[in-house]
Amino acid sequence: MTFLGWIAFFFIIQVIHFIGTWKLYEKAGKKAWQAAVPIYNAMILMEIVKRPKWWIILLFIPVVNLLMFPVFWIETIRTFGYKKRLESFLVIVTLGLYIIYINYTTTNEYNEERSLKPQSNFGEWVSSIAFAIIAATLVHTYFMQPFTIPTSSLEKSLLVGDYLFVSKFHYGARVPSTVVAAPMVHDTLPAIPIPLTGINLTPTMVSYLKSPQLPHMRLPGLQRIKNNDIVCFNWPADTLKTMWGDNSGQFTYKPVDKKTNYVKRCVGIAGDTLQMIDGYFYINGKKNVLPDRAKLQFYYTYESKKPIDRSTYPKFLIDKERTGVYKILTEYWDNEKVQKAFEQSADLTKIGEDSLYTEVAGGVSQDLASRLKMISVPNKININLTEEELERLKKYPLTASITKLIHDADDAIFPHVKELGWSQDNFGPIYIPKKGATVTLNAETIPFYEQVIKNYENNDLVINGDEIFINGSKATSYTFQQDYYWLVGDNRHNSLDARYWGFVPFDHVLGKPVMVWFSWDADAPTLGAKLKSIRWDRLFTTVHGEGEPVSYRYLVLALILLYFGYSFFKKKKVKS
Repeated sequence: MTFLGWIAFFFIIQVIHFIGTWKLYEKAGKKAWQAAVPIYNAMILMEIVKRPKWWIILLFIPVVNLLMFPVFWIETIRTFGYKKRLESFLVIVTLGLYIIYINYTTTNEYNEERSLKPQSNFGEWVSSIAFAIIAATLVHTYFMQPFTIPTSSLEKSLLVGDYLFVSKFHYGARVPSTVVAAPMVHDTLPAIPIPLTGINLTPTMVSYLKSPQLPHMRLPGLQRIKNNDIVCFNWPADTLKTMWGDNSGQFTYKPVDKKTNYVKRCVGIAGDTLQMIDGYFYINGKKNVLPDRAKLQFYYTYESKKPIDRSTYPKFLIDKERTGVYKILTEYWDNEKVQKAFEQSADLTKIGEDSLYTEVAGGVSQDLASRLKMISVPNKININLTEEELERLKKYPLTASITKLIHDADDAIFPHVKELGWSQDNFGPIYIPKKGATVTLNAETIPFYEQVIKNYENNDLVINGDEIFINGSKATSYTFQQDYYWLVGDNRHNSLDARYWGFVPFDHVLGKPVMVWFSWDADAPTLGAKLKSIRWDRLFTTVHGEGEPVSYRYLVLALILLYFGYSFFKKKKVKS
């Protein structure tokens, strides 16, 4: 829906409000015309129901206003004596239209002296819950939102099982484009189990309506996205079955703010020219220097002088935070179930001649490895290493050789042009679109900007041989309407990122992760194991910054105890 459409919708709502309430305004001693003036009518209504005028602000905040409308409806009818639960239910299910019935067919008078306190414990409970949800939704949508890290693409910087606070105001809070949605959930409603039946209510049920949609709007931010910032965003390719370039016709539309949440490092910003050489990024011709907290990782082929087993595997590489290696080397080394599960799930056509990744190191029997046609398996594996780990492994007495893996050309790499010969380790140079910049369009450049023009900036694009038409007119150039970014994982050989889907538009950016407030092993099999795996040194640590992360958990705990102590003594003083 366009801005003009929303203005028209707003005035229609005002007309309905006037038709449904003008008599109630008169009963409260006001003028009928006061029910017809936009915004002013809400101020008068606040006087009638004896509520603070700042509530009106909440009516103009998307998502939050959906929660406030029922509150306004109930406050209105109760001011005129309609206090039964059935009447409150009717005004909600009729979306406020029950007020029109009250306005024209009833004779109840205005109760100027009504108590604003709930008349029962149940009413007080409902009121408290409602305003808690409203407050949480406001904070969640426009200030700070919790997220969790589901994958290892930023391993060592951010771990699987980290729970983040993501700031919405650093880059400017994005006004939700999806107007009608359940509060504080993403694209699906949580399943509600029915006891003893094994049935879940709302299985994979979407939490929103696809229309109406607000145009993209954003509040002013405190800063711009900088090179190497860690950024939370909506995955641009989430509307397709797999990725851009999928021609199967399997298209599932999702609004921008309901696409899957991702977190990656922003290597390239709008206006940069970016290139990758042997796994390292070069920005505008200069090698990108990552912050000291970033732990870049690549796969290397490690050859040992002796067969690799529990006794010869380099012990310093057994890292509790690197869950795959740790579990295999400490729990599952000789586990037959693990071997059988791997054998059944492995795609044998894609296994390299001597590829035995760290995730299955030691967890695969030599017999199985032979059947997978792996050569030199007893003393050679592929292993994921940081630069620090690489240097230590070079000095390990049993090390025969270490060779970095460099991938072959792959047309899955953006922009999915086989003739370019690009791979996940070597590609570019590529220009990252900047708002207001103009590029030449031809057969060579259109693969880079096709999705930008068509899907991100909503133009009608037709490619007819060497001719390009935008919105019906032949085009030889294009001017970008917003900024774009190049977002990738530090775990270079184990990250689905911009190398595959391309640019991330600014309207897909959610915010900036600022703190890890909790962390544990998300893959632990039981709650008890999860509790034992809590990473205490990561609690309340900052995401960005220099040097080793410092935990502020004791400071936070002290503040919480001070708050509860203050509340306790305040209540005690009031009672006395």
